[in-house]
Amino acid sequence: MTQLKPTLVLACVVVTMALAGVARADPPAACWSAAALAGRPDEVAKHRPGPSDQVSVPQASPPNASVASPGSGVVRRVVPRDRRKLVALTFDLCEGSGEVAGYDGAIVDRLRALKVPATFFMGGRWAQSHEERAMQLLADPLFEVGDHTYDHADLAHADAARIDLEIARTEAVIGGLSARLAKTCPAAGLPPKTRLFRFPYGACGAEGPAAVRAAGLVPIQWDVVSGDPSGVAAAPMARGVLGEVKPGSIIVMHANGRGRHTAEALATIIPQLRARGYEFVTVSDLMAAGRPETSGACFIEHPGDTARYDHPKAVPTKTKGAGAMPTPSSE
Repeated sequence: MTQLKPTLVLACVVVTMALAGVARADPPAACWSAAALAGRPDEVAKHRPGPSDQVSVPQASPPNASVASPGSGVVRRVVPRDRRKLVALTFDLCEGSGEVAGYDGAIVDRLRALKVPATFFMGGRWAQSHEERAMQLLADPLFEVGDHTYDHADLAHADAARIDLEIARTEAVIGGLSARLAKTCPAAGLPPKTRLFRFPYGACGAEGPAAVRAAGLVPIQWDVVSGDPSGVAAAPMARGVLGEVKPGSIIVMHANGRGRHTAEALATIIPQLRARGYEFVTVSDLMAAGRPETSGACFIEHPGDTARYDHPKAVPTKTKGAGAMPTPSSE
């Protein structure tokens, strides 16, 4: 795994001292060079794990939430107060067993260049395979990080105990990286504790939403699908997203190499939504700005459409939308 270079840590401390009294100006730039932050083409594609890619499943106790998350069901969008035109971009960073998923740095580079807040739903295994990238995202106040389970398991039939274990493993990884980050990069401070959760494949069982909330997290889905893992080109992806967005929308995309044309589509989506008067916010800020709309059941676009993962031949292959996945392991 890549370690923070001593020279960058020293630079981080110097910049922190120079910025005394100034709120976290730009922790990533303080602790990493521009070249280290920039995405690289060789990171995007997934590959089979080699000897240096082996990770250990963390030992973790069930979450001990002092306060359960209020409410019920999964959040699909938010109705903003005062009809504010707010929208949240979300990106999944998941990795299953038997693979090392990618990191689409072009997406993150574009978000940073355009000062666009976003929420990344990070898998524990992905964070172990991409420690430095995970810490860069955790350090950046422009972004927030949510829990996307440890290894992208299908929880459609999982009981509360299994969901607790997935949350605990992921929180152990993210919490460990956060602690390392606070120690090696003082400019970042200790990142906020994860408060959001996303079910893999958009699928959950009857116990799922309540189990997540009992653990102190809020389950987040979406109301606008990009369909980026399906290979859809940038232009139709942008048209589809722009045609579905409404105030309070949550858009689902991928930044783990599955979204083949996502960065290119964002070059159209972001300026066009801003031209319409939309403001980009994180999911947490979106929920704080209005009333969350929830559903008792999980689904991709329509109730019942996650059944494809139990019976892959029961649902025709899609050409658009978040459910347009080559295989369940590819979401």
